[in-house]
Amino acid sequence: MINHISVAIIVKNGANTLKNTLDSLGSFSDVVVYDNGSTDGTQDIVKSYSNTHLIEGEFLGFGDTKNKAASFTKNDWILSLDADEVVAPELAETLQTLTLDNNSVYSLTRFNFYKQRHIKHCWGNDILIRLYNKSLTSFTRKKVHETIISDGLEIVKIRGVLNHFSYSSISDFITKLDKYSSLYAVDNQGKKSSSPLKAVVSGIFSFIKTYFFKRGFLDGMPGLIIAFSHMATNFYKYIKLYEINNESK
Repeated sequence: MINHISVAIIVKNGANTLKNTLDSLGSFSDVVVYDNGSTDGTQDIVKSYSNTHLIEGEFLGFGDTKNKAASFTKNDWILSLDADEVVAPELAETLQTLTLDNNSVYSLTRFNFYKQRHIKHCWGNDILIRLYNKSLTSFTRKKVHETIISDGLEIVKIRGVLNHFSYSSISDFITKLDKYSSLYAVDNQGKKSSSPLKAVVSGIFSFIKTYFFKRGFLDGMPGLIIAFSHMATNFYKYIKLYEINNESK
């Protein structure tokens, strides 16, 4: 049993993926799930596991909400997960024996999937800092694209992977691009400028980069869906920023 590392997860309506996430965390004694108003039975799933603790609260933006979730954990060392990520057995074994250093934060590899297909080109594999000491650092307060602050700390890469099952349908892309583009606009209101031209150019370049430069066409139909989603996300985040900046004048 892993008793020295707590897991912190934030979730809203994650019933389709959360069970697989929690199944992979059986070796952790302290798993905090911070729910932001789910209506799909997510809370019942959390309560069915003996090592989980359900906390219910509002969504404050991704950075602040992840920091809030971590505040309820028993340990200072936090493994931060999303509700659609699965800890592979090798990673769990690594964390069981890992000697933690207060001068370090720890990164790991994440494989990204569309449905059950490993997407190797459009998304590739991520290297993400996910293990940190909450008494020494935290997530940035950004509403989206939050990261763990690593200033003055050594970043140590550890063995093992997370498997990320973020999208199970085309509708998931549409829902998430609307949410993330709105959060981006709010986060950057008055801080960054935008224009309709910037929105169009950014969207087109994003499609070209994803589908051709990253060879997303090798990912088949999912590659086309992902490239178009990247295009739409970039268009809407900049056009929403343009709109919100104009309305605030």
